[in-house]
Amino acid sequence: MLPALQSLASAPFPSNVRATRLSLDGRSWHRAAAAIREGGGALLALWGTDDRDRDRRFRVHAAYLLPSELLLVEHALPEGELAFPDLASLFPCAARLQRAVADLLGIRAYGGDARGWVRHGGWPEQVYPLRRDVDPEVRYPAAPAPYRYLSVAGDGVHEIAVGPVHAGTIEPGGFRFSVVGEKVLRLEQRLAYTHKGVDKRFERFSQSEGHRLAARVSGDSCVAYAWAYCAALEAMTGTMSPARATALRALALERERLANHLGDLGALGNDAGFAFGLAQFSRLKEELLRSNDDAFGARYPFDLVVPGGVAVDLPATVGPLLVEQLDALEQAVHGLRGIYDEHAGLQDRFRGAGWLDPGLARTLGAIGLVGRASGVGRDLRVDQPWAPYDRLGPRLMVREEGDVAARVQLRFDEALESIRLCRAILEDLPAGGVRAEVPVAAPGSRALGVIEGWRGPVLVALEAGSEGRLRRGHAHDPSWQNWPVLEFAILGNIVPDFPLINKSFNLSYSGPDG
Repeated sequence: MLPALQSLASAPFPSNVRATRLSLDGRSWHRAAAAIREGGGALLALWGTDDRDRDRRFRVHAAYLLPSELLLVEHALPEGELAFPDLASLFPCAARLQRAVADLLGIRAYGGDARGWVRHGGWPEQVYPLRRDVDPEVRYPAAPAPYRYLSVAGDGVHEIAVGPVHAGTIEPGGFRFSVVGEKVLRLEQRLAYTHKGVDKRFERFSQSEGHRLAARVSGDSCVAYAWAYCAALEAMTGTMSPARATALRALALERERLANHLGDLGALGNDAGFAFGLAQFSRLKEELLRSNDDAFGARYPFDLVVPGGVAVDLPATVGPLLVEQLDALEQAVHGLRGIYDEHAGLQDRFRGAGWLDPGLARTLGAIGLVGRASGVGRDLRVDQPWAPYDRLGPRLMVREEGDVAARVQLRFDEALESIRLCRAILEDLPAGGVRAEVPVAAPGSRALGVIEGWRGPVLVALEAGSEGRLRRGHAHDPSWQNWPVLEFAILGNIVPDFPLINKSFNLSYSGPDG
């Protein structure tokens, strides 16, 4: 606990990492945030809940990452109050989170950005989907309204609108560029076009089935989300997953990281005009996904991580084949890294593009891979390791340069480290069962699960309901923090470099649009 917070009443909170809870009034809510900012902490997530059926009050919750623990700060708004102190002046990434809370619950930050974020006219303005008295089965008529982008004026300034519909299969996102010639003066995003209602949907799930919904929040991070859900449920019920199961969870998580890094390295090469890189890394990713099918029964193992462990054991004949594949993959990645490093055309496009100053990265709250490429050395697997990472000893990978080249190099670093971790897991895989019985959590029980996914830390907050149901759930994606950072990384670059810079971030549209 930070010294400035020692005087505040606190209590341990169930989680897979060390976690503490503070329950504060409005003044202390803001004062605690300022102390956390001063102490080098980062805002991980912010969400609201409707507890009027319990004590006639709304609550707002903020999860902060401190060097050695997770801090959950809660503020119960006074009865009848619909506003809470704004945190965006301390943590800029809070701005969009607060706007989402306003759209979904109708409670707003004092003095914050009053524009909507999630609603997009998909339901009437006076309807708030996360209130407990809202029936999720009701279909409301669309209520479109104009959106006010912030404009830039001056000689020669013009705007370029991109999206929200894009070519290919990516989800929608609107980008409004203010430019002079081809130089970008400002970028403003508008996202959350396909709001899925995940938090409300959790209320319809049993505790034993909610992991299936969590795994589908952002498909390329299905293992991270499912594990975060199960970690929360297991912490809530005091369940210990078998050692073999936790090892297999980590194996799947590192292979998820590997698959995404391989895909991104190929796509980044292609965006810089190097189709050979795309072909080679696509081949390597495909081989990895095929071996996922052999190991876990699915190329993308959405339903592998389940409460109490994993759904299937690793077949005895597959382990040695995976080690053999990892050896070949490691050799291939080293070879391709040498080609990328020595290719003058690639390096000319990568170096200096999309530069994110390390000081600005900390100010804006950059997190995960994007933060580590700009010197923000946070990785929960290293800082607050849970089983089996507490015995695997993962190494922190950080770059200071902050440009596309740094984000490319960090992907190489992390891919090779994930290969090392996968090999270590397979060579010392514990014996025993792969699933423990998980009891039903008592109504009102709460917990957090936090897992370092390939983009950054994924959080799932749960509260148990009656008869084995969920009273509520909240899932948070690290792209919430990093989408606003992209708006700064593009400044001063030319418009044609945006696809390359955007791909070097490779943020999720779906994750923050739950």
